[in-house]
Amino acid sequence: MRNDRHACPDVQRRNALGLLGAGALALAPWSRGLAASKDWPQRPISYIVPFPPGGLTDVAARQVGQAVSTGEGWNVVVENRPGGSGNIGATLVARADPDGYSWLAITMTHAANVTLFAGRAGYDLKKDLVPLAGLASSPMMVVVNAKSPIRTLDELTRAAKAKAQSLSAGSSGNGTPPHLTLALYQKLTGASLLHVPYKGGTPSLTDLLGGQLDVIFSNYPESLPHVKSGALRALALTTHERSPDLPDVPTVAEAGIPDLIVENFTGVLAPAGMPDALVQRIGGAIEKQMSQPDMQQAFRRLGFVPQPRGPAAFKQYLDSEVDRWGKIIREANIQVG
Repeated sequence: MRNDRHACPDVQRRNALGLLGAGALALAPWSRGLAASKDWPQRPISYIVPFPPGGLTDVAARQVGQAVSTGEGWNVVVENRPGGSGNIGATLVARADPDGYSWLAITMTHAANVTLFAGRAGYDLKKDLVPLAGLASSPMMVVVNAKSPIRTLDELTRAAKAKAQSLSAGSSGNGTPPHLTLALYQKLTGASLLHVPYKGGTPSLTDLLGGQLDVIFSNYPESLPHVKSGALRALALTTHERSPDLPDVPTVAEAGIPDLIVENFTGVLAPAGMPDALVQRIGGAIEKQMSQPDMQQAFRRLGFVPQPRGPAAFKQYLDSEVDRWGKIIREANIQVG
């Protein structure tokens, strides 16, 4: 066989072009990513909220979308795609092109869904999506009717341990953050309450106000107005610090259960496979806007604790929340249909 170095000039030229073509194909994904990071965006960004309009996640996403649109000059459009405990919208984004034009608003619900809907969610949170930024969190609040004889978290625990299932605890549904908080509380204290799941937080609050329930582990912003009005009594907040809105309400650590910290967080994900340069650019822009004093003030007014995180920090936090709630769900044998 003749060696290529003795081949005619035309053959040598074709071989060289072939090598160049192969090299170009090998570099194509990288070069496309680099071009995307430089030229992006060229069209509107779809920011998917997998819950109905008007909820906390939706309001937070709209605040962020507006801030990024104004601050970065990007056109961010918020779209609501509710259903399936947040899985429908998440699946939509997970299957989108990894070009930076599809964002997903997530909460603690999605961290729990990894275990609750194992193999049934329609997407894999860790494999199909990439963290862009963490935004904020809101605590849970343990509340009773103002007419209840229970005045402290310790009194609730002692009453619930004295007679199992004698006290009813409402939640917004099986596997929701209020239910998971209840499960964690029971695990940490040995108390046993009768769980009454509702279809949403408002119906459970209505029954607590009406005296049909004994206690609720409620989303802080949902129960805050009723506590301020005097209709409900707050026993504790599942956060590290007291709320300036309710300075007399102790934290769970002050109430004797320091491990009952629950952060119903919200953040932003995108389809996996995005060029890292684009992930860092988008994540950095969101984190920058969330760090602005006016944004932090706006989030606090909504009942959030601002927690701006970039891609790496939010990934670490999200992974820890998935592991934490997975363990609690399995130990409590929480199941959803």
